[in-house]
Amino acid sequence: MFHPIIRITGYQNVAPYTLRVEFDDATQQIIDFEPILIGPFLGPLRDLSLFNQVRLDLEVHNLLWPNGADFDPATLHDWPQHIEELAARACQWAPALV
Repeated sequence: MFHPIIRITGYQNVAPYTLRVEFDDATQQIIDFEPILIGPFLGPLRDLSLFNQVRLDLEVHNLLWPNGADFDPATLHDWPQHIEELAARACQWAPALV
């Protein structure tokens, strides 16, 4: 089975916690990250000033935040297929914060 390597070519902040992400296959996704910003790794990104420090890592072609948070470009590319599972997992992380 062939699995293409997806690369992020650009992004733009379009709303709080929401990015338009562009890919090397000329597609894009508008991604609202807020539902999954829970837990010790992604929770700090609820600080909008930290979230807005996202950058494009040109070496591996993914989005990277100063706290080390990142996402597989293929996951972002196919975001609508993954958001329900990611949000459910994020809810599982929430009790660990209490």
